[in-house]
Amino acid sequence: MACKIFPLTNYLTHSFPLFSKSPSSSSTKLIQFAGYSTFNLTALNSTSASMNSFTWDDVIQIGQSESDPSDLTSFFDKVSACNRNAENLCEFVPFVVEEQIVGYVHNGFAGHLRRFQDVFSFPRDGLYNGHYDWHISLHPELKSPEDRTSAVADVINSLGEELIPGIRNELYPVTSCFGTHAYFSLERAAAPYFGIKAYGVHMNGYVEREGQKFLWLGKRSQGKSTFPGMLDHLVAGGLPHGIPCGENMMKECEEEAGIPISISKKVEPVGAVSYMDINGDRLKRDVLFCYDLKLPEDFVPSNNDGEVESFRLIPVPHVANVIRKTKFFKSNCTLVVIDFLFRHGYICPEYAGYLKLLQSLRSGDCS
Repeated sequence: MACKIFPLTNYLTHSFPLFSKSPSSSSTKLIQFAGYSTFNLTALNSTSASMNSFTWDDVIQIGQSESDPSDLTSFFDKVSACNRNAENLCEFVPFVVEEQIVGYVHNGFAGHLRRFQDVFSFPRDGLYNGHYDWHISLHPELKSPEDRTSAVADVINSLGEELIPGIRNELYPVTSCFGTHAYFSLERAAAPYFGIKAYGVHMNGYVEREGQKFLWLGKRSQGKSTFPGMLDHLVAGGLPHGIPCGENMMKECEEEAGIPISISKKVEPVGAVSYMDINGDRLKRDVLFCYDLKLPEDFVPSNNDGEVESFRLIPVPHVANVIRKTKFFKSNCTLVVIDFLFRHGYICPEYAGYLKLLQSLRSGDCS
């Protein structure tokens, strides 16, 4: 397949309405934003307030600006933003269940767990060829998945929002790798504090018009506890315990974008991306299953769960431009969009760094 190199000006004649629960932003900000240089865009993104206070007008203006599609530098930066501080892994100790490493816990957070000696144990045994002096395990009396789930849930509730913010009463399976036996289930918000592998489903919902592709994007609700007001996929969500990927994908399609099962059943699984990110005492080891769904030209998404503020249909090269020049996207979504750009021919083998970037999309433990 030939690489798709489209002049950005080819798309300027396309105009698609904004679908939102609230009025669109004023044209004044659009005029002001038109004067931003790349340098000023960098300054704009230097604070979290700027990152989530942008409008669709801003997105469109940046998307239409000129850029070199062969320059992959900014894409590498976005991948790096999802794979921070690997050098700090030495601050974490293994979390072991039934002689399998299922996660990693920071030394500091482990101190809080020591208060619960009836739930956790802390053997010192030179685990794994002496790489670790000690590790964390569950109390041997906790034998069944149900007992473990209940006991650890009590610990999470005792630690509370001060130590584990964003508790949402949604359970993730704790496994050694995908599809294997779940040793117990853990509150989703606690997953990075125990360093377990977490899985999600992300969908690129796209439309083809006049031989060119456009992606539906969502702008997250300002009420979200994580990444409020930032750009997201049309449909994305975590993979809870006991729900197959495909079934969860169709459920999320209905909840997040109002996509009926008659359409969502055509969704195509296309692979996965992974990353490992350390942020203080949190270790995210995430795998995102990627899906594509070609939508009817006249389809208009509608959010049913209050998690999305509005949607917009954007030409694919413009989406790539927004990723290059801003921090408007929820960070892990950029990996899935970059994967889409590879698979649909917008990133070519002739571009310097092609294979390195492709490989970097699976920087985490993709198992």
